[in-house]
Order: sequence, then structure tokens, then C-alpha cells
Amino acid sequence: MKVQNCTQTDESGVKQPSRARLRTPIREQQRLDPSEREAIIAREAVSFFAEHGFEGQTRELAKRLGITQPLLYRYFPSKEALIERVYQEVFVGRWKPSWEKIITDRSVPLKARLVHFYREYAEVILTYEWIRLFMFAGLKDLGLNARYLKMLRERAFEKVIEEIRVEYGRPSTRELPITVLEIEMVWGLHAAIFYLGVRQFIYSMSLETDVNSIIDAKVATFLSGVCSILPAKAAV
Repeated sequence: MKVQNCTQTDESGVKQPSRARLRTPIREQQRLDPSEREAIIAREAVSFFAEHGFEGQTRELAKRLGITQPLLYRYFPSKEALIERVYQEVFVGRWKPSWEKIITDRSVPLKARLVHFYREYAEVILTYEWIRLFMFAGLKDLGLNARYLKMLRERAFEKVIEEIRVEYGRPSTRELPITVLEIEMVWGLHAAIFYLGVRQFIYSMSLETDVNSIIDAKVATFLSGVCSILPAKAAV
């Protein structure tokens, strides 16, 4: 699994954001056009809120950027608008449509598809910024988590359940609605992988083996047990 270049390893082996990264104050970048300046503010906001939570003050963010707070508000008229941009950058913008094709490509065995999807997904979400922003957003009750999880259910979970039903010869989700237990089982798999990031970036606990090996084992365990809660096969 790839490691972001903006991290460094502490004594426990946990990846943390590099505090040595040099920032050039926006006021020194006189030749940047407005869209470039806006992008710089958005990127720094991602890092800032990941470190301090969404309670972090925009005046502190402006100071960190080397600009005035009024100038920051010229690009983002409110803190809410800035947080929405962070949501779009981190949670929506990093979602890859190719993942949905991986899940539904029946030319590949189901286990291999799920492993492929979750290995790629883990590279995106198991980062300092992603995990901490998601946790902070939930604690702040900003509604961002509910929006993301709705997207996740529609783009991934429901597709996974359809493919599992096909694998085990069960009725399509078009014929028989997805059950609560099916969703819960997929949630369990997904949450177990997400928790690897919580251990690293919330609890500061390093993993004792590589992420891909853990994902492989969790997918195998999931598939070995999920059949028991699927709808019965249609009568012949």
C-alpha cells in the first residue's frame, strides 16, 4: 500500500503528517490567479481541519496561510462553505468510479474483485487526513458523514450484495429487496477495514502486519460466512 509523501514515522511506527513541510504564504505568490489561490486555501484547510478538527478557527487557518481572514473569506464566504469544499475534495473527489466496475466485473472471481476494490479503497481512506476528517465530521454532526455513507451504500454496498447473490445463486436484488442483515454484513466488512485507520490515526497504534494481508483475510472471512444470511434460493 502506498504511503503519502506528506507523512513521517514516529517512534511507534505510526505515520503522522510531516511538520517539516514548508509553506509559502499566499501573499508572497503574487502571480497566482484566483483559482490557484482558492485551491491552495482548500488544500491547507484539509490539513488544518484534520489536525484541529472542525472547531478550528478560520483566523488561525488564515494565519497559517500567511493571509488575512477577510482575504480568506473572499474565496470562501463562510466557514461552512470552506468545510463543504473540504468534503468535496476529500470524500467525493477521491472516490474512483473505476471501483464500481471492479466490483461488478464478473469475468473476475468475486473474492478477487472484493480484494482488489478494498485494497485500492484502503489506499485512499487509510490516511491521516481522511480518517481524522471523517471522525471529526461525525463528532461535529455536520451531516457530511450521512451524505458520504449514502453514496457509499449506493455505489458500493448494494453492488457488493448483488454480486454476492449472483455468486451463491440467490434472487437478484431487483427481484427481492436487499435485507437489513445483508447491509449489516457488508457494513461489518467495511467497518473492519476503516478501523485499521482509526487504530493508526486516532489511537496512534501501528499495525503489526501489512494492510493488504489484513484486507485479504477479512474478505476471505466475510465470504465464508455471508452465505448463511442470504435469501433462500428460488424454488425450482
